[in-house]
Amino acid sequence: MIKRHKASIKSCIIHKVGNKFNGTKNAFSDAIVHFDEATYNLMLPYLLKPFVSVAENYRFHHHSDVGLNEINTYSEQLFKDDVDFVDISKHIVTHLFEQSNSAQIKTGDVLICHFENIQYEDFFTDAIGIFKIENKTEFFQTYLEDNNYDILVQKGIQAKKVDKGCLILNTSDMEGKIVFSVDNNTYDTQYWIKSFLNIRYPDDSNQHTKNCIELCREFSKEVLQPNFGGQEQSNFLAKTVDFFKENEIVNIETFKEEVFDEEDHIQMFEDYKKNYETDNKVLIRNQFDVSEIALKKQKQKIKTEIKLDTNIQIKLDVDAPDASAEYLERGYDEEKKMHFYKVFFNDET
Repeated sequence: MIKRHKASIKSCIIHKVGNKFNGTKNAFSDAIVHFDEATYNLMLPYLLKPFVSVAENYRFHHHSDVGLNEINTYSEQLFKDDVDFVDISKHIVTHLFEQSNSAQIKTGDVLICHFENIQYEDFFTDAIGIFKIENKTEFFQTYLEDNNYDILVQKGIQAKKVDKGCLILNTSDMEGKIVFSVDNNTYDTQYWIKSFLNIRYPDDSNQHTKNCIELCREFSKEVLQPNFGGQEQSNFLAKTVDFFKENEIVNIETFKEEVFDEEDHIQMFEDYKKNYETDNKVLIRNQFDVSEIALKKQKQKIKTEIKLDTNIQIKLDVDAPDASAEYLERGYDEEKKMHFYKVFFNDET
């Protein structure tokens, strides 16, 4: 995540990107935008605010040489003072246009900005921002004509959140430039992240934590719930979260010993893990540091609800791993020929 309290816009230009599948063409500007004070004071936070709360970042990728990644190359050029900002920005929009590989890719306004004094961790740096505005909102506009006020409907950009955007920092680590990305219109998850930017998560604790918890979530959904029921699934997820909260370093062997009570469940997990890594082209490390940021984000995605076909739901607390085993019993009623849950409690709240 970044801080923007000292940030400023050095240069900004607006183009329009079309879609080659529906016959719409690009429309280019030939000069940068000169903001009036009111517009600038609204535009700056509008563009940067989405990245203040983004915890995960990316690195540029290319199958043979990251130096051949188009946006990596263009951003490197834009950081130079003697570059033709307008010309390079047109190349970026052309590259975006070429990634419109289906008719559902939306046209829109593209803003390309050079920011100064973006704070990342404990230092300040420049950044290149690329933003695509796909949706415009209708609003009423009043106007005066012949001493009478009238009203009409216009379309404009809603100053709440950008549809798609990336922020490329002018700083690198061992894996390359640090890149943030947001996408609030995820109608095509490949289009922005993979096709246009060609970025992926770095090989760090954030990624390792994310990969492992996603594995556990999918294992609980595809193996535990169908075979052993919602209580077993919720128990496992609660124990998983508790293990990550209690350990700064995750060791997969220790993890399996602590969260599973049955040996056959461990074998199921190991078999599922192998297939999951192959199918998703991901490597789950045997040992890694826990990222509190990634844990918090993944925890929000974990659902511990038992949904029954009798229109009743039992919601379990993911932060209380022992509650389900101690206060919830699953059984079968021979007379009704139905399963049941028995819940123990002292007081209703």
